[in-house]
Amino acid sequence: MMFNAIYLTQSDDGKTQAALREFNDDVLPRYESGNVIVDVHYSTINFKDGLAITGRSPVVRSFPIVPGIDLCGVVAESDDPEWKVGDKVIVNGWEIGERYWGGLSQRARVRGDWLIRLPAGLTPWDAMAIGTAGYTAMLCVRGLEKNGVAPDSGPVLVTGASGGVGSIAISILAKLGYKVTASTGRLSESDYLRELGAAHIIDRSSLSSPGKPLQKERWAGVVDTVGSHTLANACASTQYGGTVTACGLAQGMDLPLTVAPFILRGVKLIGINSVLISRAEREDAWERLAKDLKPQAIAAMSRTVALPEVFDVARDILDGKIRGRVVVDVQRAM
Repeated sequence: MMFNAIYLTQSDDGKTQAALREFNDDVLPRYESGNVIVDVHYSTINFKDGLAITGRSPVVRSFPIVPGIDLCGVVAESDDPEWKVGDKVIVNGWEIGERYWGGLSQRARVRGDWLIRLPAGLTPWDAMAIGTAGYTAMLCVRGLEKNGVAPDSGPVLVTGASGGVGSIAISILAKLGYKVTASTGRLSESDYLRELGAAHIIDRSSLSSPGKPLQKERWAGVVDTVGSHTLANACASTQYGGTVTACGLAQGMDLPLTVAPFILRGVKLIGINSVLISRAEREDAWERLAKDLKPQAIAAMSRTVALPEVFDVARDILDGKIRGRVVVDVQRAM
């Protein structure tokens, strides 16, 4: 069967070359067991996909490759007894789009143990409007909850608020009753952030420069997508016993802080990894997303593009020009 996909190769000088190519099923990688072919209906573009497609950071570990760390579709063929033709499924993480062929394709062969069922109440489009960004946001919210941060504990800071993870984190937290402060570099998006549920909005510049090791206690919890000085300042201004969840590095991988917040205030810094966690945790997060994310919020923060438009979107997401989520209708020509 013929299908179209975004295809990444690497030249001899190490540069990434991206193109839209036509293939047949014979080229799809095979795994030792549990092979499942999915007719992909929708994918999405995350920050990591932007890095892969543009080659701005070496996130791809095996060339040639089809990028895309998310996909949602219907099982077309299955060697795995758990999955049958017609099952609606989601794949996110498991190093697809980095080490294994990913979701920016009309067909994908994956391992059966990577799949989870599409939760009741979500359409395939909904699932990709949520995607790894929303799934990661929910893992952050669960991290706050597990460490005792409740709606009455105090305000919660969300950094990188206009991005995919930040937008969905705001919507989830607001629906659960938390008072959310959104940090953004685009104050022009203030109305959008308030619509999602942000109670207060601050300019990211107040957090992005070097700060004092210990600052005024402000936040009961933090969802940080930025890293570097922003994460350091968030930790330094978290309340006694508060929790900071870290899931991104948009500002940088460095973390210029001291131990003061941790040994003087008992602040907890929780790392969030969405790629390799267990199926049970994934299923719980997705069930929570189906329940705790406002349906209207999904539509408000998302737009849909066709597969050929992915190249422009990849550049825009890295340049900070994308608000919320971008769903890719991989079956649409333009």
